Amino acid sequence: METCEYGALIEKFTLQPICSSSEQLPLNGLTFAVKDIFDVEGHITGFGNPDWAKTHSAATSTATTVLALLKAGATCIGKTVMDEMAYSINGENVHYGTPVNPVSPDRVPGGSSSGSAVAVGAKLVDFSLGTDTGGSVRVPASYCGIYGIRPSHGVVSTVGVTPMAQSFDTVGWFARDPLILKQVGRVLLQSPQMNSVRPTNIIIAEDCFKLLDSKSNQLIEVLVNSVEKLYGSHMIKYVSVGDYIEGNVPSLKKFMTPGTGNDESYIPSLLGLSAAMRLLQRYEFKENHGEWVSTVKPSLGPGIAERVWEALKATDENIDVCHSVKAELRAALTALLGDSGILAIPTVPGPPPKLRSETSALEGFRVKAFSLLSIAGVSGFCQVSIPLGMQDNLPISVSLLGKHGSDWLLLDAVEAIHNVLKI
Repeated sequence: METCEYGALIEKFTLQPICSSSEQLPLNGLTFAVKDIFDVEGHITGFGNPDWAKTHSAATSTATTVLALLKAGATCIGKTVMDEMAYSINGENVHYGTPVNPVSPDRVPGGSSSGSAVAVGAKLVDFSLGTDTGGSVRVPASYCGIYGIRPSHGVVSTVGVTPMAQSFDTVGWFARDPLILKQVGRVLLQSPQMNSVRPTNIIIAEDCFKLLDSKSNQLIEVLVNSVEKLYGSHMIKYVSVGDYIEGNVPSLKKFMTPGTGNDESYIPSLLGLSAAMRLLQRYEFKENHGEWVSTVKPSLGPGIAERVWEALKATDENIDVCHSVKAELRAALTALLGDSGILAIPTVPGPPPKLRSETSALEGFRVKAFSLLSIAGVSGFCQVSIPLGMQDNLPISVSLLGKHGSDWLLLDAVEAIHNVLKI
């Protein structure tokens, strides 16, 4: 393994653009790195674990998304460290080291696309590729104070990407500013760029912001001020998204735990959503990798080992209900947002946890995090995490979500809000 500043790269190499030098291409002159889950011809895809690397051969072709970026004029400088088997949102890797969070060095960088986020945050590259199944782009983007997009599920090719759980897997990307985020989107989103569309409304998920500490009102205030400057106060609506989901996703009752309704620190319907997502994720992970794990018995880090072996116990019980929840949630949230509405939620429930925190100490944080992350995860909606600077020397962010297929609407809105935030 080769290391570099911030410990972001696991392997350094250079892939030059696949184009004539005279061509004017959208990503000319830009550099990027890719998570070690993407195939690059002639290189082993390590999937964050040395036992995986030892038992797999070098890739014989390059992932579709990586090729698209090279053909658009960008230069790839290497592969980035990731959490083992993409099964964590923390960003700590016991085998390859934990990439250093460039804005909070004593805090985790977020995972599983840890190195990709750090490479962008530390200005080692202009943008980077990650994957997001349960939050693996959105979380590190938030923790490292940069932009990160989880596109609509199925819109960006996953050919040549090691699967985690296909019902949720997406290829996402990071950038320090929304202009580059959009430039990369122009290449990777498999639909022509739409004319700019103004959002019809911005819906603030009030209950989701209450999952944060006392600073939640400040986050809403920053967002509301930006939206009012841009579009006017009539654009803003407030909704209890948990109540809305509970009333419009009937299959979710199977996953909701009685007695959680009185605890304001959790949202019962989102706990149910997260439970459904984790069940289907475990089942698909087992289908993809159970045989390899059982045969090789890889060395896995704390927290990840428990999750992986738990996944191997998964059965197909209630898997059909999980798929019903997905379909019902997408329909319900599409109805809530209408053609061009945008939903605002916190990306994560608080600042990045300290390095080497006990897994048990993070359990409450993880539960809240997956409640928030499951909204886009289960619906297949697109989501962008927007950095809002630092508060008490720690990065803060907010997320905007758009309905499935409205990635351009979302990227335009993110750029507009960014420009207002700078004023």
